[in-house]
Amino acid sequence: MATVFMLDEPEASALLTLVQRTGRSADELVREAVQRYIQQQIPERHALLKQARGMWQQREDLPSVADLRREFDHRME
Repeated sequence: MATVFMLDEPEASALLTLVQRTGRSADELVREAVQRYIQQQIPERHALLKQARGMWQQREDLPSVADLRREFDHRME
């Protein structure tokens, strides 16, 4: 999949500096940065979502969605 994105001047300048220092292409460096970011974010996000799943399921003290909706609709009148 090919993706086009825009960089601000400081980001583009820093990327060009890295290209010159490492001898690697900008494509390689950007792909590596995206891969690292995904590895950092997705497992953590997935674990947090798994932990949160159903956490309020047994609570009796919370209003129903229907009650919240009625209150919201009433306030918007």
